[in-house]
Amino acid sequence: MAADILASEVANARQRIIRAELAIQRTEKMLAENLAMRTRIRTAVEAAGCLVKIDPPSNEGRRAG
Repeated sequence: MAADILASEVANARQRIIRAELAIQRTEKMLAENLAMRTRIRTAVEAAGCLVKIDPPSNEGRRAG
């Protein structure tokens, strides 16, 4: 009886470990995707900043004041 309970508890613990490992893998994948996206966004923002320096927007249509 006690051995059955222990075996059941060990099996449950193994399942929790497997689920936790899968969650960690998914989290690591999401983190890598987010870092890649951040890099692409940062590159785009820097490129836009360079374009504005090369050809600043005109003041046409703006009121001084």
